[in-house]
Amino acid sequence: MHYPEPIAKLIEAFSRLPGIGPKTATRLAFHVLRMKEEDALDFAKALVGVKRNLTYCSTCCNVTDVDPCRICSDKSRDASVICVVQEPRDVVAMERTKEYFGQYHVLHGAISPMDGVGPDDIRIAELMRRLADERVQELILATNPNIEGEATAMYISRLVKPLGIRVTRIAHGLPVGGDLEYADEVTLSKALEGRRELV
Repeated sequence: MHYPEPIAKLIEAFSRLPGIGPKTATRLAFHVLRMKEEDALDFAKALVGVKRNLTYCSTCCNVTDVDPCRICSDKSRDASVICVVQEPRDVVAMERTKEYFGQYHVLHGAISPMDGVGPDDIRIAELMRRLADERVQELILATNPNIEGEATAMYISRLVKPLGIRVTRIAHGLPVGGDLEYADEVTLSKALEGRRELV
């Protein structure tokens, strides 16, 4: 059975989103159909607003509605420390800790030769320009603890070390409340590497 063209187009549009298969796309499309018209219009305005009203910060490359972004323009933040993350949502995760008060740099991806993503495809050049202009003393590499994230961290580390800037990597290991018996070998080895002395 074929759906009427408007609903078929909406199903197709939803199915282009990552992680949305045909069944979920169909369920979402019919949910939109059942929405009040004003709610559907608000939803459509929110989608258009994201594309029209957001840009990338000229300093840190984070997604923002003002340039420079609120974090970069906050004079109380420590400009001598930059935390490098892969995606804008990683900035939000770091901010939730309420433990980090430096600046950020968003790469918008990670080096992944298998996926055809090289150093020139992410925001490493912008980072290097920034390091040349600013008085940065420490670069914290907070890329994901997977093959792509590790490769990206190593690549950036090799570029930055000759500049005399301290390069650190966030610790990896066991989650709080986790059990050793359920941890995989890589997680355990990272936990051993990142061990520290108890005071």
